[in-house]
Amino acid sequence: MHENRTTYPKRKTEMYQQLIELPKKYKTISIIKMKKVRSTQILPLRKTLKGEVEFVCVKNNIAKKALETLEIPGMKEISLELKEQLIFIFTNMSPFKLNVLLGKNKVMMGARAGDIASIDIVVPAKNTGIAPGPMLTEFKDAKIPTKIDQGTIWIAKDTTPAKKGETINEKLASILGKLDIKPVEAGISLYSAVEDGLKYTEEDMIVDVEKTRNAFAQFHQEAISLSIEAGYITADNITQILTKAAQSARSVSVESGFMTDETKEQILQKADAQAKGVASQAKDYAPA
Repeated sequence: MHENRTTYPKRKTEMYQQLIELPKKYKTISIIKMKKVRSTQILPLRKTLKGEVEFVCVKNNIAKKALETLEIPGMKEISLELKEQLIFIFTNMSPFKLNVLLGKNKVMMGARAGDIASIDIVVPAKNTGIAPGPMLTEFKDAKIPTKIDQGTIWIAKDTTPAKKGETINEKLASILGKLDIKPVEAGISLYSAVEDGLKYTEEDMIVDVEKTRNAFAQFHQEAISLSIEAGYITADNITQILTKAAQSARSVSVESGFMTDETKEQILQKADAQAKGVASQAKDYAPA
């Protein structure tokens, strides 16, 4: 007969306690899937974001029990997402800002079989330092020309065994690893997040910074143009409104013949041109 368990390993108890306390301390709780993320990506981020972000790795069953006990909006929704190996991220910044920040901290990683090349992979001509043997066949299969010189394999010329967007096979991944060529750009993006009780999906948190910046610049310019046309003065448009008003005043002055120091020359030039026009027409109609 099984008895109800009353004690748990210290590590599991600590994990559980973390998931009880941290959601009370921070306004945003996010999760990232470790399926396409390597531990070597997490370590530099811990240092870069220290003090602003806490990364916590907790077993899903422990996290689920902890989150379901919390009377904090959104926690039960997050507990439903715990289906793969995950890392929790706790912070007071918005999930949108966090996602952009994570996106800026991308690194180039070594390739694994099945990875997609993030760049054109160029293998430069050089001495590999690798002794001749089975590796010669791998270089040949990858269509990388080689030669033997001074007891080592030399790459005969610069070669591009895979282009950006192509899949890297196992043999090429092995070669690139030995040559310390890192062709895979790796970043981290949030899978799900809750901020102040509002839940966001992976798609919700994608922010195209450049597109958003351009859109705001366009909206700003359109707002200034509208305010100028309406004559609504702000700190951004006062110079343009006054310039437009001055130009309009000069035009009215010239058209009406109302002389000022600024318009008298234009008015006299206009009057002279009109007089010459009248004189020319009178000459045409004069009796021979």
